[in-house]
Amino acid sequence: MKSIPVCDYEGSDYQTSFWEQGARRYEDAVEAVALRRLLPAGGKRLLELGAGAGRNTPRYQGFEEITLVDYSHTQLQQARQRLGDSPRYRYVAADIYYLPFSAGVFDAATMIRTLHHMVEPRLALEQVRRTLQRDAVFILEYANKQNLKAILRYLLRRQSWNPFSPEPVEFAPLNFDFHPATVREWLKVSGFVIERQLTVSHFRVDLLKRLLPLSLLVAMDSLAQWTGNLWQLTPSVFARCRAVGTFATGQGFFRCPACGQEGLADTPPEILCPSCGQRYPVRDGIYDFRLEKRR
Repeated sequence: MKSIPVCDYEGSDYQTSFWEQGARRYEDAVEAVALRRLLPAGGKRLLELGAGAGRNTPRYQGFEEITLVDYSHTQLQQARQRLGDSPRYRYVAADIYYLPFSAGVFDAATMIRTLHHMVEPRLALEQVRRTLQRDAVFILEYANKQNLKAILRYLLRRQSWNPFSPEPVEFAPLNFDFHPATVREWLKVSGFVIERQLTVSHFRVDLLKRLLPLSLLVAMDSLAQWTGNLWQLTPSVFARCRAVGTFATGQGFFRCPACGQEGLADTPPEILCPSCGQRYPVRDGIYDFRLEKRR
């Protein structure tokens, strides 16, 4: 099995330090606007990839079940403390490159502020597509290398990488920006069609956030988001996609990430794969399907 580096927020206070104390009320608010515009009215099962501490989870009101996936066990613990033990929520620690779900079990999925940590983004998108039903909605957010700030810095020779070139740029370890055309191609070959694009965080400038009221910034960004189908020049882009093409029908809900056996019995405090013998613990209400953690 191929080992791919994964960004691990284990033990991090990311929710507190980055969101709650990091002066990012503007970014959170405009992302909420984009999600409201792109989310379907409701459905049965939604897969939230890179759920972290559950910042966005309360925004998925129309779904009967929400499965929160993150590589970090401690992030999911924080999400569970925030959201509680309602049977509506399922907490799963897993590697996105080896998702532990049978084919076609979800009718919607979201991946917000997560793709930018992917060394193999196309492989991650293919895994998401495998878990979705026909015509399922997938909402993807990605970090855009072709944003106005990067373009200006490049023209002024203050950065070496080209924001117009198609390849990803790794500006910090396991932190990537992507070209919109490249992301669109990945989505296409992975079995998605894009229905709508929104450009988000047009005014992500510290000076503006200090000088202008939050409500005004959010109102202006809300209007500007509709230009997303025309051009993508913001640091964040949201895309509403639909799963198309050939679909597989799986068995049960859980799938062994080690051997691919579907229909694993949901038997906490441990899930056993009858095919390869791999055992997956359930601790503190969190299913742990991370293979690397047990090597």
